[in-house]
Amino acid sequence: MIFTGTLVNGVAIIVCAIAGTFFIRNIPDRFRDIIMKALALCTIFVGISGALETENVIVLIVSMVAGSIIGEAIDIDGWMNRLGKYAERKLGFGAGSFSKGFITASILYCTGAMAIVGAMNSGIRLDHTTLFAKSILDGVIAVIFAGTMGIGVAFSAVPTMLYEGLLAFAAHFAGDFMSAQMITEMGAAGSLIIAGIGLNFLEIKGMKTIKVANMIPAAFIPCVWFPIAGLFH
Repeated sequence: MIFTGTLVNGVAIIVCAIAGTFFIRNIPDRFRDIIMKALALCTIFVGISGALETENVIVLIVSMVAGSIIGEAIDIDGWMNRLGKYAERKLGFGAGSFSKGFITASILYCTGAMAIVGAMNSGIRLDHTTLFAKSILDGVIAVIFAGTMGIGVAFSAVPTMLYEGLLAFAAHFAGDFMSAQMITEMGAAGSLIIAGIGLNFLEIKGMKTIKVANMIPAAFIPCVWFPIAGLFH
């Protein structure tokens, strides 16, 4: 089944986020702060490490710039914020806390190289190993994030499953048209977006918050770049 890895990933996020919300939510603020700063540094490291996997820095730059322009025009960040606030009102959660957890976790879980490569492996080879490994990592993150940002983290499982499921489905039918280089560059762009999340976590004084959600289209620009580039060879 091509969606096995996706379902396991979603369940892991939900279970661990619920555990984090109800079992470590009473951590003192000073511990929450240092945990978030530590996670921020780790997130930046993971993001940059993944971005360094790029085999063509020009593709990475073009992807980030073009993808960010597209995302800003669509205003993905605004749509996600409105969705989070709508859920807050309907479900009766505290103002702001639900949205922050939902949006931050959703972007982190969806844009990384493991999400892209793992979903494609599930779709093309029915190999769910990468998504199983991602489930463990996401679960650990969900416990900590939910303990600091609340139950919104659990709901990030919905866009994560939709995203990975759609990628797996598309890869199952279009895998023959996707080169290894294309997948590598998609993962590199996605990883660089993750580094942006880490920078936001640090809350550096004087630095404007990066609308990371608006950069999400960058991970898909390689799907357009390589077919077009192939026409000129």
